[in-house]
Amino acid sequence: MESLTYTRPATTPAARRAHVGVVGSGDLEVLLEPAADGTTVELRTSVDGFGPTWKAVLDRFFARYDIAASIRINDFGATPGTVTLRLAQAVEAATAEETLQ
Repeated sequence: MESLTYTRPATTPAARRAHVGVVGSGDLEVLLEPAADGTTVELRTSVDGFGPTWKAVLDRFFARYDIAASIRINDFGATPGTVTLRLAQAVEAATAEETLQ
């Protein structure tokens, strides 16, 4: 089990909290909460030694999305593609306009 923390500047706060994915069966969950300024990613992963890979995936993702948030990722061996998908789902859920029905 490895714990990693990444921080980066960001200026667009998330509108609301989001929770996507589940831990288990090679997947991961992302919990996102709005932050006033900057982004912090706290990562817990079952696979040790992939810090440079995580940094590359997160750098690529946040080069595309400027969202100020506190993000917790609980990983159980997800691939970089799954990580990117879950992060995009969390950002979409946290920034989408709410509609009344």
